[in-house]
Amino acid sequence: MPGLTPLSRTFNQFFDSEKSSGIVLIVCTILSLLVANSSFGPAYLDFWHIKVAGLSLEHWANDGLMAIFFLFVGLELERELYVGELSNVRKALLPIVAAVGGIVVPASIHYALNGDTPTQAGAGIPMATDIAFALGVLALLGSRVPASLKVFLTALAVMDDLGAIIVIAIFYTANFSPAYLFSALAVLGVLVILNRLRVMTLLPYLIGGALMWFFMLKSGVHATIAGVLLAFAIPFTGRAEDEESPSHRLEHWLHKPVAFVVLPIFALANTGILIADGWQQELFGNNSLGIFGGLVLGKPLGIFLASFLAVAVGVCALPGDLKWRHILGAGLLGGIGFTMSIFIANLAFPGATTLINGSKMAILSASLTAGTLGFLWLRLFCPAAKISN
Repeated sequence: MPGLTPLSRTFNQFFDSEKSSGIVLIVCTILSLLVANSSFGPAYLDFWHIKVAGLSLEHWANDGLMAIFFLFVGLELERELYVGELSNVRKALLPIVAAVGGIVVPASIHYALNGDTPTQAGAGIPMATDIAFALGVLALLGSRVPASLKVFLTALAVMDDLGAIIVIAIFYTANFSPAYLFSALAVLGVLVILNRLRVMTLLPYLIGGALMWFFMLKSGVHATIAGVLLAFAIPFTGRAEDEESPSHRLEHWLHKPVAFVVLPIFALANTGILIADGWQQELFGNNSLGIFGGLVLGKPLGIFLASFLAVAVGVCALPGDLKWRHILGAGLLGGIGFTMSIFIANLAFPGATTLINGSKMAILSASLTAGTLGFLWLRLFCPAAKISN
């Protein structure tokens, strides 16, 4: 296997966008925490509960803007499946197997501490990896990071997100309405027909996607699922750099709005956490320990062991410029949950403000710890590469 992995222009644009987004997210998170715990805190928190068209601004951020984020994730996944790291079965197996390990082990750690208790629903919280933060840390490491590690961690994070999407669709559905779900799937069917007819104009897909989002919202299945379904209904020509592909054009257009508008607004709306007296005790509750242990210990353990076993039995192989210390470093960075973990925490404990705030504190603490450990591990134990991408 070749020692170097060439990176496409699309991937490099994506990587640059994600690492910049990570910096913006850090700033927004710190700002939100400071304001929420200042004299402006009550007004700031009340602002996110202002109703617009029947939904609070926080609801619009979590169900509306995040549907755009999920659309972007779906477009990334579609590209990876057609022409990227996941397009070759043997190449795809390593990040897929690693993602499965990075999902199962953290969820198992949380469940072991919270099974058959009111906080059992939080088992999905430590399952996902935040792409923006993880790639942001990689960017800080410069030439110490082989190109294959960027690709591996990106594919791993995308598969993590797919796993989280499936978990949301199956386990976090409330007030289910078959009629509305059927209507959403009917719209999807029309969009698929347009795809098969090679309708290459984006407008009908976007209109259909908005309608599908509304039906999903009413169905009880989380509305953000509509974003992923829409992504796979939009035509993809199968050529990595084809500017005329509707999927490629939309992904390109969404890069910066998602990185610098959607995710920052989500962070501002969801990290306004009141740090009250006794917050340390909340961090030592079973739910918080399950989140922290799942992200900081479960992620690297699951990713590393699953990858090692898959390579040991010959199912897949490491790219030529990756070593096992790189995989462990990627596993540590996989513990940066943030966006998706906060998103799932909101779904796991609807209306339980104290529990949600405790979960968010655990997520922030675990993500900071995992990011720091991952950075230090790769910085100290991975020598600078002779050739950087």
